[in-house]
Amino acid sequence: MSGADTGMAILGPDDLLKLLPHRYPFLLVDRVIAIRGDESCIGIKNVTFNEPYFQGHFPNRPVMPGVLLIEGMAQTAGAICGLLRGLDRPPSAVFFLTVDKAKFRRPVVPGETVEYHMTKVTRRKQMWWYRGEAKVADQLVAEAVVGAMIADG
Repeated sequence: MSGADTGMAILGPDDLLKLLPHRYPFLLVDRVIAIRGDESCIGIKNVTFNEPYFQGHFPNRPVMPGVLLIEGMAQTAGAICGLLRGLDRPPSAVFFLTVDKAKFRRPVVPGETVEYHMTKVTRRKQMWWYRGEAKVADQLVAEAVVGAMIADG
């Protein structure tokens, strides 16, 4: 983890593998920047043509599935929630509780970089809710409110 000199942490790929139970091809965030505790952060996903879902979604017109944009939001939020537990603990299971107010504005295609802007709505014990906005080049492409629970053991 770096960025301590700016007061904001940055999580790279090695950190994400320590914090999240997801692995390729289902790890949908490459790094997390602009972390402010569990209050907010930005996840970065570089969308490449060789993503496995592009073979069938859709041949000759590849589009990142909207549900994977929502999953990327959840993984981004899950990383900063896991960071509160520490990098030295094994990743916990993270379970979706809710997905609300999901809207998709335009398709995401290979070659684009998605930013998941996540802001905490509320927290109760091991449950968090975040408002997420997926953006490409500062243009809103998807949004949702996601809720998840971290379950140890």
